[in-house]
Amino acid sequence: MKSLLLFNFWGPEMFVIIFAILLLFGGKKIPELMRGIGKGIREFNTARSTIEQEIKEGIRESDRKKIEDNKEQPTTEG
Repeated sequence: MKSLLLFNFWGPEMFVIIFAILLLFGGKKIPELMRGIGKGIREFNTARSTIEQEIKEGIRESDRKKIEDNKEQPTTEG
């Protein structure tokens, strides 16, 4: 039984897809299309890393504030 994976294209299916892309966009437009896709991926990765850095900095700041709050509170012993 064949696997029902999405994007499981091999052999003739791949050639049909490549041929359709060439017909739709033409040989001259494909490099522009690939550049656009590459630029979009780069922008996405930049935005993702910026968000990751902001989240990590927020966590560090929160941890620092908790430590400072614990130092400022006087200990009460019974």
